[in-house]
Amino acid sequence: MAIGDSITEGMEDDSGPGGQYRGFADRLAEHLGQVTADFRYANLGVRGRRMHHIFGEQLDRTLEWKPDLVTVLAGGNDVLRPGTRLDELAEEFERGIRRLRDAGIRTVILSGHDTGWIPVLRYYRGRIAVFSMHMRAIAERTGTEIVDMWALNALTDSRAWSEDRLHLNGTGHQIVAARLADLLGFPMGPRDSWADPWSTPPQQLPAILRRRENRRWARQHLVPWLRRRAMGRSSGDGLLPRRPELDYLNDEETRARIAAAIAEGHSPLPTIEDASEPPTNSPSGVKGPEPRR
Repeated sequence: MAIGDSITEGMEDDSGPGGQYRGFADRLAEHLGQVTADFRYANLGVRGRRMHHIFGEQLDRTLEWKPDLVTVLAGGNDVLRPGTRLDELAEEFERGIRRLRDAGIRTVILSGHDTGWIPVLRYYRGRIAVFSMHMRAIAERTGTEIVDMWALNALTDSRAWSEDRLHLNGTGHQIVAARLADLLGFPMGPRDSWADPWSTPPQQLPAILRRRENRRWARQHLVPWLRRRAMGRSSGDGLLPRRPELDYLNDEETRARIAAAIAEGHSPLPTIEDASEPPTNSPSGVKGPEPRR
């Protein structure tokens, strides 16, 4: 299961069927679905959701289903609110993580990313860094695995982000999915697929064109975003998760085909039993239960 806000929902990665959102969580599920024929998946992420939503109804639903694995991306919408007290927010985050760990659910935290390259949002960089350090400390204290998105240099490249600069594009979501898959022991490809996905440096526009582009971005994306914040509204108001049930990822025919391939030893990925080594960057060095759904 995946819980979180707009990034977990998959916003701006419209590569799903019929142009639907896909995102890192769907991409990871599709990958892991090749390992186990009866793989099941739910995505409870909704844009604009804050900590009390994610560790409220989303957490309750997760504990009800008791999946083998859950990814958690929470706190971004709270950190961007200037009045939020980060220490108190971290305490709420840790309570939620401990509930998942106490339930025996393998949990992977995703920390904040570096916004230093984004005009205006760079002013939030310090707050994001502080909360990301809180998350690393919580991972250490609770023995929880973590993907530090701040450490993903590929995410400081504009080619990983959508036009609104607030959400990952399909390439960015693929980078995060590949990093998660590597952590879980089911890599999507070589390390460069998430550490260094481009063979050329990003294009640098002349200063006059950058200023013009920044003004256009502010009019189209920043001002509406700030207006919603000022009015206490969210783009996710009234929306429901697009995949709210922990249900089979693949249809019956596909599940049968995957099961036959695994039985014949032709699975494109190592079996769950083969991925038994502890992840190298787990804070505790202890691997949780393997994902089966």
